[in-house]
Parts: sequence; structure tokens; C-alpha cells
Amino acid sequence: MWIAKNWKEYEVIDCSNGEKLERWGSYILIRPDPQVIWDTPRTHRAWKHPNAHYHRSKKGGGEWEFFDLPQQWDLHYGSLTFHLKPFHFKHTGLFPEQAINWDWFGAKIKDSRRPVKVLNLFAYTGGATLSAAAVGASVTHVDASKGMVTWARENAVASGLADAPIRWIVDDCIKFVEREIRRGNRYDAIIMDPPSYGRGPKGETWKLEHNVHSLIKLCVQLLSNQPLFFLINSYTTGLQPAVLAYMLGTELKKFHGATEAQEIGIPVSSNGLALPCGASGRWEAL
Repeated sequence: MWIAKNWKEYEVIDCSNGEKLERWGSYILIRPDPQVIWDTPRTHRAWKHPNAHYHRSKKGGGEWEFFDLPQQWDLHYGSLTFHLKPFHFKHTGLFPEQAINWDWFGAKIKDSRRPVKVLNLFAYTGGATLSAAAVGASVTHVDASKGMVTWARENAVASGLADAPIRWIVDDCIKFVEREIRRGNRYDAIIMDPPSYGRGPKGETWKLEHNVHSLIKLCVQLLSNQPLFFLINSYTTGLQPAVLAYMLGTELKKFHGATEAQEIGIPVSSNGLALPCGASGRWEAL
């Protein structure tokens, strides 16, 4: 497992009975987590004094219960600043476990000592975009949600990257990739964090396990002659890391590189264990 252990302002304090107890800066949140199927004693005092608690509904979805939480606050990772706020379906605007990938590709970009063009698909609030831009990459940030792209741009300003070479694109990611192929644009690195399930603007259904291979094949057509890396993340239960590695290894075999995939996780400070948070597949040039 690749573990995001370099956070100073975020931690998973404990997890039990379908929920995790987290510290986000100065604030304590309790949020549901389907991976937490164990029922260990909740002895940590913070369980009784959260700033907010997201309650899942048996009918699906859920709602926040607030005790003492601002509408927005900031979290820092290295030189980056992220605006956080509680919004629909338990989210805060950041997936902290992805920091392990930010560190990985940030080092690759720095060590390459050449201009690097990065395409970030399903780019959300910009964690990967800002991590790449902060080490000198030119980034094309694509997300279908105008609100998410606006949020990402605000994070860029807060991180001192307002003038960084970032293209902000509000578009359907697959259609954008198809247009970029026709335009002849090429990228040295691709990052994608596709949803497990979604619907397109015309009611098209997206299921990761059914559609991800065709998307990888499309994206490979956008790679430059000397690609640096290809990263794909999955939060789909049952899509094993080895499946990600197999798809990347198959589709990028014409390039000289290596493929690896692992679960990604966050340390649990109360017991020294690690909470699994999905999987990542990485291809890197050799």
C-alpha cells in the first residue's frame, strides 16, 4: 500500500463501525467510510466532540449535522493551500490520500529537467493540478463541473499559483480527449481520477469498470513521443490494483517504461494501522 503519511494538518484519528474520525486542521469531522467494517471500541474522546458529523441515510445519501464548523476553512500541504467546505455526499473538497501521488509525480516532474505538459482529467478541486504546477509543469485541468473548476482556480490563487501555466477547461472529459486527438495536441503526462458512476449531459451512463479501458486507450493517443508518466486512480470497490496495472501495461507497452499499482491509504494515528482509500495505477518512463 502507498500511504500518504506526510500530512501535518490532516489525520485519521480513529475508525470504527462504518465511520472515520478525522482532524482537518483545527476541526474534527466524523464521516462514513464503507471500508470500515470493524467495530472496535470508540475510546478516543474526540468521538464525543466533533465539529460536524455526516450521517448516512439508509435510503441513500445523507446529511451533515453541524456543531461548530465554519462555512469554509483552509488546509495546507507543503506550499499548497486548499479551501475546504462541507458539501453534498460527505465531501470536503479534498481527498488527502492522493498526497502520496502528488509527491510521486512531483518528484518525477522535477527530476525530468525538461518542460512537462500534464493533462489532468476529472480534475475536481485541483489537488493534482496544483501539485504539478508548483514544480513547474504546464497543466490542462479538465472537469465537467463549472463549480469544481471555479473552486480549483480559487485554490490556485490561495496557493500563489494564479499566474501558473494552467488551462482551466469545463468540459466532458471524454469529449475533450477526442477533440484533443483531432487537434493533434500531445501531453507528456496524464492524470485521471474518473468517478465510479456518473451520467453525461445527454443521459449517458458511465461505469468505471465498463468504460475505463476505452478511456485509457483514447488517452494513450495523446501522449508525446517521450511520455513521463500516466496515473489513474480508482475508488471503485472490486476494481483491483492489478487490473489497473494490467490495463496500463497493455496499452503503454510501446513506450519504454514500468507499471505498478497498489492500494492507497492514510495512517490511523490511534493504532498505527492504515486505512485503505482506493487504488492507483502508475506507469513511468524508464
